[in-house]
Amino acid sequence: MREVKGEFEGRLAALLSDVSREIDISRSNRVYCNRNLKMGTIETVGFDMDYTLARYRQETIDALSLELTTAKMVENLGYPEEIKSLDYDPQLAIRGLVVDTKFGNVLKMDRHAHVGRAYHGFRRLSDEERRSHYRDRRIRLHLPRYAWVDTLFALPEAVAYMTLVDYFDRKGHGPSYEQLYADIRKSIDMAHADGSLKTIIKANLSEYFARDEKLAETLHKLRSSGKKIFLLTNSYYTYTNAVMSFLLDGMRAAYPTWRNYFDVKIVGGQKPAFFNDRNPFLEVDEDTGEATDAKVTGLSRSKVYQGGNIFDFERMTGMKGDNVLYVGDHIYGDILRLKKSHVWRTAMVVQELELENRTGERLAERIKDLGLLDRRRRNLDSEIDYQVLLLKSLQRFADECSEQGNDAVRARVDRHAREAKEELDRLRNRMRVIAEDVDSLEQSIDRAYNPYWGASFREGNENSRFGEQVSDYADLYTSRVSNFLHYSPLRYFRAPRRQMPHEL
Repeated sequence: MREVKGEFEGRLAALLSDVSREIDISRSNRVYCNRNLKMGTIETVGFDMDYTLARYRQETIDALSLELTTAKMVENLGYPEEIKSLDYDPQLAIRGLVVDTKFGNVLKMDRHAHVGRAYHGFRRLSDEERRSHYRDRRIRLHLPRYAWVDTLFALPEAVAYMTLVDYFDRKGHGPSYEQLYADIRKSIDMAHADGSLKTIIKANLSEYFARDEKLAETLHKLRSSGKKIFLLTNSYYTYTNAVMSFLLDGMRAAYPTWRNYFDVKIVGGQKPAFFNDRNPFLEVDEDTGEATDAKVTGLSRSKVYQGGNIFDFERMTGMKGDNVLYVGDHIYGDILRLKKSHVWRTAMVVQELELENRTGERLAERIKDLGLLDRRRRNLDSEIDYQVLLLKSLQRFADECSEQGNDAVRARVDRHAREAKEELDRLRNRMRVIAEDVDSLEQSIDRAYNPYWGASFREGNENSRFGEQVSDYADLYTSRVSNFLHYSPLRYFRAPRRQMPHEL
């Protein structure tokens, strides 16, 4: 009897701990909502693998990528041996930057495509340089000279570019800025194409991946609520199998291997082409890891497929429309292209959100002080504008009095003008002090996020371009897949009411 009671108490404790109030969930582990989404209406949840289900150890994978890239540049493209021993600071790049290969600059933009800051190598461009390059004409990011750093995989190429621009500028000779970036990209592609990068990763998975102990339970919870689960990754089978086995095999008795969690498994998906083109589905031979030429007329739970497209996927599975939620990390390949062309709902995994939230919590008082100072600055701006207008009006009136020979009134007007000028000088002095305080506080907050670029989601008072894209195209966003474990599979995620400036 005592054993039965103990069992029920254990189940009750597990049930109670399975449900969390929003306030009990740390900000770093919350799921954030841009567009209302009822999980109760979601019948199918799909997942990307890299940086979504699989969380890379960022500094470790960046160091490996940089090591292989510079080695390829030396061995295959004739670059000096010295570049392999340069100091490549991982903080030089964050997601959302833009590389301008014409001038050798790296830029961070706000949501209006205004360049808020820019670096040439390790040197931050002055306001005058930044304006001369990027304010006289509209920046057209579709042009070949611009490259968008939109994934965590792309961070090493931006780090390498800034470091090598600095290196060759100091040398006084080297490739053009366009050629340098093209060679970095070519070398990274070679490391991927020849398998050298993934061969090293597969040989020591625990060094390059942080296993999330709650991932298996999260997938189980979604399945147990009646939802179908599928995997759609651009990685091919051999790599996918190694990584997913490391993450999920043996984590729960009901799922002997990672394959048992998923109703459909698609590798080599070639996103965003999966969402736009009509590539056929190919069945994968799991012994060889290669695609076969067997004709695919349906998607079986017991098999793995390569390639394919969303149109055939929906037709063969019945998983379609806004009853499907797809979770990925790539703002363009996973989220933006899908959102623009189809009605699947989207959730974006932003791995760096955890660190940014922790930094924001630590700086909460300083950020609040910055908001108050900024409000005072706006009010002072308004007062200064009023005093300038008043002073000009008084000066014009004084001139009229002089023309009409009305010296008595002129004297009174001059006294009021002097008082207005004194008040204007006092306000301007206050403005200088507040502006200095704002600049100093802004810089200290920025440096706490990243010494070069500040927070990923903001640029000045605006959302960054990256932050705005997350807001526009991701219905939900969070730092890791297992954060969904804190919520009911029937959760109604509601977006906060957004106000326009005139409503504040």
